[in-house]
Amino acid sequence: MIPRKLFSEEHKIFRDAFRKFLEKEVVPYHEEWEKAGQVPAEAWRKAGENGFLCPWVSEELGGSGVDFLYSAIIIEECSYARVSGFLLGLHSDVVVPYIGAFGNAEQKKRWLPGCVTGETITAVAMTEPGAGSDLAAITTTAVKDGDHYVINGQKTFISNGLISNLVIVAAKTNTKADPPHTGISLIVVEEGAPGFVRGRRLDKMGMKAQDTAEMYFEDCRVPCSNLLGSEGLGFIYMMQKLQQERLVCAIGSQAAAEQMLKDAVKYTKERVAFGRPISKFQNTRFKLAEMATEIEIGRAFVDRLIESHVAGKDVVTETCMAKWWVTEMAKRTADTALQLYGGYGYMLEYPICKDYMDIRVQTIFAGTTEIMKEIIGRRMGL
Repeated sequence: MIPRKLFSEEHKIFRDAFRKFLEKEVVPYHEEWEKAGQVPAEAWRKAGENGFLCPWVSEELGGSGVDFLYSAIIIEECSYARVSGFLLGLHSDVVVPYIGAFGNAEQKKRWLPGCVTGETITAVAMTEPGAGSDLAAITTTAVKDGDHYVINGQKTFISNGLISNLVIVAAKTNTKADPPHTGISLIVVEEGAPGFVRGRRLDKMGMKAQDTAEMYFEDCRVPCSNLLGSEGLGFIYMMQKLQQERLVCAIGSQAAAEQMLKDAVKYTKERVAFGRPISKFQNTRFKLAEMATEIEIGRAFVDRLIESHVAGKDVVTETCMAKWWVTEMAKRTADTALQLYGGYGYMLEYPICKDYMDIRVQTIFAGTTEIMKEIIGRRMGL
């Protein structure tokens, strides 16, 4: 792989420190967490204590005030270590940035320090049983009643749905808005809010250690002071943050593909069939060469987008491209690599089996492959 010029010596030191943290505090326990279906709150607090949550938050509010490259390192290393259930990137780089970007001074002071320490674990509740990619179709409502909003509705497929204690909820504050998306607002619901009910833990194909759940809002009363930004701008806020969310997906999937290839090369060199390592068979070499080529292309593209994103450039179209192409590439990598393992690849004791299950969702959440292509086409004027 070509040398990466994105990272300074300080970044490399940070990467080494985070890798050691994962090796000590996460990797030995991840299988246990998968069986439990949840990462314990203590692990989040340890990550916060070591400066690995929301590193972009200002020093004044408890963070390090550093650039997105530190977040990219965390996302990559989690993929390399195969700790798919510890979604630090979701918390630090998808959910909390809504508060950082659209929260007022009081809200930032109230919520951001806890997000940095790990005392506060976040989730974002957008998806509903009848509204996934089409966010304008959500039916959850938030009606003003004095100095409170009364929220009613159901959310599903919510990552960190059980462990979170701060949830950003997309709800319609104006059900008669035309077009419908102009009636959506973002409201922060804190643990313990009356009428906030968590549903069942959803049994998923992969990412077993990461809790995904349903949420119900039954006349849930939330102070109007928990509104993020302005009423009716929630959809716009979500669209503004999707560039980074999709880049997060691409970064994680790219790193996962690199790790799968590395392990597949090692395995095929060691696995002997018909008197020689299977890496010596032409088909094996060709498959590995194809995987390596696609991964190299992905790395060049992802690194360019990271650099552009850090520079504050508008790369919405390109991140949509990366989100669909890199996640589909990682899915192909998992499938091809598993085939090279033969029957052993189908056994859960081999990491490639879990890789195959964990990577599958990447082409679905944060916007499906099909939605990414639709957005790209529209931005091409088609």
